[in-house]
Amino acid sequence: MRDGIAIATKGLPAVALVTEAFWPQGDFVAESFGMPDIPRLKLPHPVAGTGQQKMREIADALVKQMLGALVR
Repeated sequence: MRDGIAIATKGLPAVALVTEAFWPQGDFVAESFGMPDIPRLKLPHPVAGTGQQKMREIADALVKQMLGALVR
């Protein structure tokens, strides 16, 4: 969230990638930084350590949403 917010505050398109386990924390961080509407996508948890193939599947499933969020 913080990286996405830092990028967005520079006027650049940004979308935060947040796993479902950390979604409530993402809400808190977005609110506390005054950016409750920052675009974000919910990823399954965990992502790290699941292997390259699983990461590719997650990326393939979300790429259209990610690109859509970036061009808004």
